[in-house]
Order: sequence, then C-alpha cells, then structure tokens
Amino acid sequence: MEHRSDPESRPIPVGRASPQHIPCSAEAAAGNGLELVFLATPPEVSMDLAPSLLGAGLKVVDLSGAFRFREAADYLKWYKTEHKVPALLAEAVYGLPEFYRDRVVNSRLVSNPGCYPTAANLALRPLVEAGIVDRRAGVVCDAKSGVSGAGRKASLKTSFCEVGGNFSAYSILDHRHAPEVLMNSGLEESEFTFTAHLIPVDRGILETIYLRTSASGDDFLSVYRSAYAGEPFIQFYLPGKIPDLHSVQHTNFCGIGWKVDSGTGRAVVVSVIDNLVKGAAGQAIQNMNLMLGYPETEGLL
Repeated sequence: MEHRSDPESRPIPVGRASPQHIPCSAEAAAGNGLELVFLATPPEVSMDLAPSLLGAGLKVVDLSGAFRFREAADYLKWYKTEHKVPALLAEAVYGLPEFYRDRVVNSRLVSNPGCYPTAANLALRPLVEAGIVDRRAGVVCDAKSGVSGAGRKASLKTSFCEVGGNFSAYSILDHRHAPEVLMNSGLEESEFTFTAHLIPVDRGILETIYLRTSASGDDFLSVYRSAYAGEPFIQFYLPGKIPDLHSVQHTNFCGIGWKVDSGTGRAVVVSVIDNLVKGAAGQAIQNMNLMLGYPETEGLL
C-alpha cells in the first residue's frame, strides 16, 4: 500500500522504520490515508478486494491474472472458473507502460501483466506492427523461467530436489499467459506457439522467439529504435548481439537482441527480463509512479 504524499516534498527516510500493518480492508486503507493499493493475491482474492477498494476511492494495481482479459469468456477458458466481477474487465488497463502509458496515467485499476507476456510482447509487437513478420510461417516462443516465477507456494515440482540439475517444459499449448501475448502483440492463436520451461535458477526469464522475415537485421534495429525511443527500461542490442539473464537480473530492464539470416529468412529474437522486477514488482511500481504522478523511473533506477 502506498501512503498519500506530495511527490515534490516527500521526506527523506532516516534509519529503518518498522513497517506499519493495517487490516486488509477498504475502510482501513482509506482511513490510514492511502491512495493506492497493490494486490499481490490470488485472482479470486483480487476479485473480492478490488471492488471495495475502488469504491472507497483508492487506486489499485493488481498483480494477479484477475483483470488481464477483456472478456469474461476468455477468463473462463484459461482459468477454468467464472469471473466474479466481469464489469471491471472493461475498465482495467493492461499495465505495460511501453504500450499503454497514456491509459495507465488516467486509470484507477491497472492489471500488472504476466512475466512471460511482458518479455514476449516487448519483443514481438513492434515487429508485428511494422509488418516484417511472416505470420503465415508462424511464430514460436521458447520461454525459460527461474523457479521464483512459480511463486512461493510449496509444491513438489518446485522443490530443490526436483529443480536442481533439471530442465522441464510445462503447460504445453494451454499456458494461461499465452492469450496475453495474443491480446497485445497482434498475433492470432493459430500463428503463435508458446512453451514455458522451468530452469534451475532462482530468477530471470529468457525467451527465444523464432520467426520468418524478409527484413534484415538492420531493419529490426530501425524498428526497435523507432518503437522504443526514449523508453527508460528497454535495452536493445546491436544486430547479432544477444542479452543473457545476468544483464537484467535485479533490474527493471528488458533486454532484446536478435540475429537474422537474410538468405533463408530465418530470424531469432531473444528477450530477457527479471521475472520478479520487470515481470512483477518493478513493473507494478512503474505503473504506480504513472498513476500517482511521480517520475516513472523513481525507485527503479
């Protein structure tokens, strides 16, 4: 929860203050002078809490999947349960600032994107919009995530003995993050194949995206330069140079690199983020900054 304050006159903290704990209710939040609430809760809990928080005049950044879809039918399809407050789906803004900054600024409900879709959309959407992806040939996204992407809930598949020295694919052809890529990249479901993998590292996502194109590596550079001019958290590499997890871990950056074989029309794009920062909490803070009128990079650079 974010305390109400003037961004130009906030005090500089001295020492380490103890966190203040208040009940998780709209009345308590409003009564303690809060302006914005982060919901890092399961989707069903976010659906219970968001309406009352909004009704009390607070703004909400939700980190679950509760409000990422526009239609209740899509939520039912991918989450296998009915949406409790479908009216809020039309209001919620998908919180990827690089695409929807103007809407985030004026929103009272922002749905923080999933970590996999953040990396995929930032890499794919500019290319699709520029018309340099051969969509008839399809796009394949081979995505790898550290174990923290599975959350903190104890389970056998994320235990050290299962993850250490292992490498596994999961949710093949039915991962609930795939429709977020389709909604925001401009691709159709028949054109996009997404497979998530669990790798034995604590944090980070690396997505290797395969596509066909008639463009050159320099054309890709031109497209990304145009799409992300002035964007503080996008780092794109010169053609042929590829980012790795170490280049983004513990940061809010997304690194994008690519290589194009003009002779065969093959292209490989690599997109990397820290799933706990640009893929979750960092992006939530980026959205909060925009919603409350703070500098977008505050607390993140």
